[in-house]
Amino acid sequence: MSDPTTLEWVNAALEGDQDAFGEIVYAYQDAVYNLCYRMLGERTEAEDAAQEAFLRAYLNLKRYDPARSFKTWILSIASNYCIDRLRRRRLQWLSLDDEPTSDHLALSSDDPEPEPSLVMRENSKAIQALLSDLSPDYRAAVVLRYWYDYSYAEIADIMDTTESAVKSRLFRARQALADKLDNNASAARLTNPLFEGS
Repeated sequence: MSDPTTLEWVNAALEGDQDAFGEIVYAYQDAVYNLCYRMLGERTEAEDAAQEAFLRAYLNLKRYDPARSFKTWILSIASNYCIDRLRRRRLQWLSLDDEPTSDHLALSSDDPEPEPSLVMRENSKAIQALLSDLSPDYRAAVVLRYWYDYSYAEIADIMDTTESAVKSRLFRARQALADKLDNNASAARLTNPLFEGS
């Protein structure tokens, strides 16, 4: 169930209060954008997807069930939109050069120093590359479970499926990721001169 403040915003938005829906967007925009980014892997596309998710939520606000968590509902909309987008994407040629860029450079900030920041970016790219090899349904399950820490029941609710289907998708996704990691490690050993003769 949603918190009372969100329910007030929803009810006010249903009565035509644009500012109330603005509060909803402000409260949930980070979660929606992060989900879209993890699923789509590209910042601009994730921004577009997040906007589309909020537009769809606004247009279907009267269908929202107050007994259900609003966050779960909005992430369900975003997840389904991203899955559709990924399925359409498979039919099109995509450039492999499209990579997320850092948000901004600052002269003085609390951000990590350049070297740790580079390592974090490289790790993020590696994770995103592994995720991009998964099917859209598997990718959604992984993101919802390991980035959002949702339970199997919550993921099943978001993805409109059963808990056993979620468990199966997660098991197969973990298996695929482990195989990919093993293949990458084997390739690194073969191409690294330090391993010659070992």
